[in-house]
Amino acid sequence: MGMVTKRKKMHYGDTHLQRRWRVRNRRRDLDQIDDDLRTRSGELINQNVDLEKPGFAQFYCVHCAKYFIDDTAMQAHFRTKVHKRRLKALEIEPYSIEESERAAGRGSFQQAKKRGMETQPTKEEVIAGKRIKVEEKVETTAAVSTPVASTSSTRATRNRPQKMET
Repeated sequence: MGMVTKRKKMHYGDTHLQRRWRVRNRRRDLDQIDDDLRTRSGELINQNVDLEKPGFAQFYCVHCAKYFIDDTAMQAHFRTKVHKRRLKALEIEPYSIEESERAAGRGSFQQAKKRGMETQPTKEEVIAGKRIKVEEKVETTAAVSTPVASTSSTRATRNRPQKMET
């Protein structure tokens, strides 16, 4: 039933390989990206030429913190699920030290603010003066209570077509 000789592994584990891949695919966190959006979004879109980065650092998505080789690749990226999910994640205000203190009981709870997030403008629009907008959404909760009619009364008030007699 068992194997005659046990197969030997080449190495005891692959933790060193896992660590290499985990660090290689590391992206900026949401709070760092939010700080970039507030302070230096125009600077990141209009970077100086850097020969070491893809596309010579001329095509950069601020929301995803990613470089692209040309404008068509960046415009295609704006239509992907990855970019749309990142925009959705950036709509909620990032976790802060003040929020952690409130969670620990040192203050009153405040709901995280929702913001309106748009895809970044093109390079030409930034040169013309357009900037990335980060607007807070004002959520109005309508607490208007309307009496709900029972289903039997709503059935009686419906206009049903009358049967035609022939």
